[in-house]
Amino acid sequence: MSPVIATVILVAVAITVSVAVAYWMGGIAGQYTKFEKVEIQSTLATITAPGGNWTIVMKLKNTGTATANLIGVFINDIEVDQYDTGWVDAEWNTNMSTTFAITSGATAAIEIYIDADKPFTTLSSGTTVNIKVHSAGGMDYIKLVELV
Repeated sequence: MSPVIATVILVAVAITVSVAVAYWMGGIAGQYTKFEKVEIQSTLATITAPGGNWTIVMKLKNTGTATANLIGVFINDIEVDQYDTGWVDAEWNTNMSTTFAITSGATAAIEIYIDADKPFTTLSSGTTVNIKVHSAGGMDYIKLVELV
C-alpha cells in the first residue's frame, strides 16, 4: 500500500469520526439548553358589566423550546389569584389554576377579572395598568394595558 493511499484513508476516517462526534455532542447540548419564551401576542381590556368591571384577555404563545409553566399574574405588582390572599379581597382573579402550562409552540389565553367597585380599587377608564405574568422558570413577561 502506498503512503498516499494510506494518508487518504486516515484523513477520511478522521473526518468521519469528527463529524459523528459533532452530531453526538450537538444532540447532548440540545437536551440541556431548552428554554421558555412566552410572547404576549395581544391584549384586550373591556368593561364586562355596567358596574365597571374589566376583563383583560391576554393571548400568549410559547416560542421557546421548553414548556412554560406560568404560576402567577400581577397587576401593578399586586398578585392576582383566584384564592383570597388578603391583598385584593378576592375581587381580582384569573382563569389560571395554580400552574398554567403552555407547551412549546402552543398558544393560550389568560383572562383577568378586575372588580372596580371595591374601595381599594383606584382604577378607572383610561388608566394604564402593568400586567406581569410570572413563570416557574423565573421569567417575567410584562405588558402595559389601557383600561377602556
